[in-house]
Amino acid sequence: MPEPLDPETLLQAYAVGIFPMAESREDAEIHWVDPRRRGIMPLEGFHLSRSLARRMRQPGLAVTVDQSFDEVVEACAARAETWISHRIQTLYGQLHRRGFAHSIEVRQDGTLVGGVYGVTLGGAFFGESMFSRVTDASKIALAHAVHRLRAGGFSLFDTQFLTPHLASLGAVEIPRAEYHRRLAAALAQPASFYPAGYSSPVVWPSAASGNRQDSTQTS
Repeated sequence: MPEPLDPETLLQAYAVGIFPMAESREDAEIHWVDPRRRGIMPLEGFHLSRSLARRMRQPGLAVTVDQSFDEVVEACAARAETWISHRIQTLYGQLHRRGFAHSIEVRQDGTLVGGVYGVTLGGAFFGESMFSRVTDASKIALAHAVHRLRAGGFSLFDTQFLTPHLASLGAVEIPRAEYHRRLAAALAQPASFYPAGYSSPVVWPSAASGNRQDSTQTS
């Protein structure tokens, strides 16, 4: 039988720089990971390409927050190979109901087509997984996540690993020791996933020059 694990223990793990993974959807064991090199998304360094900026303005696109958390996690887990076991999914659901886990959902004409979810603790956001059912849906979710985190006073967006997908958006790798230093600083600062006065539409840096107003609906 696997050892008991509750949401409080999971939060303690994040606070010391480790995160859970499983070997498959049915795996009952929890494997704790602390990579030698850690992926992070610099909140001031998100790369918004011209093509992504155009997609964010397409008609019928809407971005919501915490309206379909369970659906987002389920969609992230629905892959041939996944680290999100049923047990891990249940734990994230418990964190969400306690206000520590959040999702950003991308909808096209009302249908969920992409999203990202993660855990918040102090000024740190631990990005867990994302999915896309249409081109660039996960990138749109990440763009909104970065904008919200900046507005809410966060200083660390942990992506765990660096993938080519994340690198194309500005993510980088840092050594484990540097990550732990940044984590300690982020945990000591106040931040809010629902910053006061935050509302849509949001202002996105232009991919060409200056600023522009994005017409994507957010909440």
